[in-house]
Amino acid sequence: MTVNDTEEPGWEVDPSDASGAAVVAAVGRQLRLRRESLGLKVAEFAESVGYGEDLVYKVEAGRRIPRPEYLDRADRVLRADGLITAMKKDVEEARYPKKVRDLARMEARAVEIGVYESNSVNGLLQTPEHARALFEARLPAYSQDEVERMVAARMARQSIFERSPVPALSFVQEEATMLRPVGGTMVWRQQLERLLEVGRLRSVSLQVMPMRSGQHPGLDGRIEVLKFSDGTAVGRADGAFNGRPTSDPKRLRILELRFGAIRAQALSPRESLALIEQVLGET
Repeated sequence: MTVNDTEEPGWEVDPSDASGAAVVAAVGRQLRLRRESLGLKVAEFAESVGYGEDLVYKVEAGRRIPRPEYLDRADRVLRADGLITAMKKDVEEARYPKKVRDLARMEARAVEIGVYESNSVNGLLQTPEHARALFEARLPAYSQDEVERMVAARMARQSIFERSPVPALSFVQEEATMLRPVGGTMVWRQQLERLLEVGRLRSVSLQVMPMRSGQHPGLDGRIEVLKFSDGTAVGRADGAFNGRPTSDPKRLRILELRFGAIRAQALSPRESLALIEQVLGET
């Protein structure tokens, strides 16, 4: 039994993402060649893998990014002995927006990451439900396909917590970001619990900038600094250098000074966890 097209797993290919589109097109060609070599018609293959013919045509034409389970089923039906399953990693990366892939690659290389957030919980700290609620609130509205694609990409970045060795992670969150019940009470509670869970990790320093703190160097917006093992670094800030990433040593020094001042003004990690526990208890 096949599912209808609205339920078929996968994402539309972003035509502006040349590298991602090339990967998806190459995978589609390999699937088609393998199917044809076995003498399977599209209808026969579609029924065997349990998906609609339209999806098969789109995947083979490079117009649809298949999810991992599609490739697993195709590998079995086409008797590929793991060759198709091996494509999952490349396809998984291609399904995420290019700017997210670029950010994830930098985070994967970083040995130290420092982030100050003023408007929302940092993406590395978000639960899937919290992230989904944020994306669904955007205007103009994203399609559901785009929302799910971005949620998946954001969650994939959180594999950074499983790295060995784990980078040193320092987060400073404005207290206001933890007081807004994004997604409703249950989603809000789950997000606060996630903050407590991550904040207790030995590799993580999680601090809260209390509302009573008054003015500080982060009032212009988000600041992020990533440092790499070769001594290089990259940073960006909403209120500096037009918000663009920079590797210039002088500019990085400015961002580091601002972030250091923010950390000094924020609550200590222990005080911050106590505040989050208090907010959770009051929800």
